[in-house]
Amino acid sequence: MTTLENIKYRLIDRILITRNEELLSAIDKILDSTQSEEALNLNSEQIEMLLMSERDIEEEKLISEDDLRKSDSEWMS
Repeated sequence: MTTLENIKYRLIDRILITRNEELLSAIDKILDSTQSEEALNLNSEQIEMLLMSERDIEEEKLISEDDLRKSDSEWMS
């Protein structure tokens, strides 16, 4: 299963169990607003960067937010 599919299923599960009407309304508004947006026109460098990111995700070349913050903190010192 791809990362995208995992995210979709996780969101569906969470939406199904929530009883928070405000949350569901906010999610609905977010989804409505994204449907009316125009498609992005990306240049070749941007497309390549996105493809590289996808490859990193597939190859599990990831770093946690905590580890990233630690690394940034060490670098800034």
